Amino acid sequence: MPPLVIIWLSYLLTCTKQVIYAILYLCFVAYPLIFSGLRGWSQGFTGLAFIGIGVGTMIAIVTEPLARRLINSHKKDPETGRVTPEASVSMICIGAFLCPIGQLWFSWTAVPITTHWIWPILAGVPFGAGNCIVFIYSSNYLAGCYGIYSASALAGNAVVRSLLGGTLPLAGTLMYNTLTPQWAGTLLGLVQVVLIPIPFVFYKYGERIRAKSPLIRQMREDQEKSEKRAAKSKLAADRKRVLENGADDMVMGSQEKVSRNHNVPLTHTITG
Repeated sequence: MPPLVIIWLSYLLTCTKQVIYAILYLCFVAYPLIFSGLRGWSQGFTGLAFIGIGVGTMIAIVTEPLARRLINSHKKDPETGRVTPEASVSMICIGAFLCPIGQLWFSWTAVPITTHWIWPILAGVPFGAGNCIVFIYSSNYLAGCYGIYSASALAGNAVVRSLLGGTLPLAGTLMYNTLTPQWAGTLLGLVQVVLIPIPFVFYKYGERIRAKSPLIRQMREDQEKSEKRAAKSKLAADRKRVLENGADDMVMGSQEKVSRNHNVPLTHTITG
């Protein structure tokens, strides 16, 4: 499989992350339109409407030990002794469901304004949790796939994510005014529903895709060479310390022998 293909396949998985990131930024357009424009809230109270997303994000962070336990329960790679990168995708599968649930929930409870305000705010909890989960574990997946070149992969991903996050909100006001908040939000939710199968495909076939890639194999070989060089350097340093300690022991032993033969205190021999 050509290197360019595997790169774009990896970015196809993180497409879920990039789209959700852009939709998160659209919230900075949608919330003021709905809570300030339609419900008549002040700017200060409208800012408090983001509490739901914040709570969802904190839940995802606090439950990370449970997520780590789920990831570590997967089979380990016999060559590295660690779980495969696809183990992180299991969490993306969960986040891929939470995001559209929160989005569609918000879309159909934000208006009419006769609906109690707590419901659209609570909708931010699953959306915030899903957004945080997808963001964290898709980054982990890229880092696991690209190894020593993960910084380059993450940088490229950040560029695409920032482009979407910076441009999509520019059309947010027009979209919500044209389609109404219900249908604009529903459209975004359906886009996220369409993305749900992507992490499942990578969870099942990701290891096979990576195995067919000369680029991934070359990166693994480079990483193994780097680890071997580091191990050799550590071994050489350990041997040097052992030799130095052995030489010191020999000196001390010879000095002790001289002191015994001449009945001279060892401290006098050392200082002399």
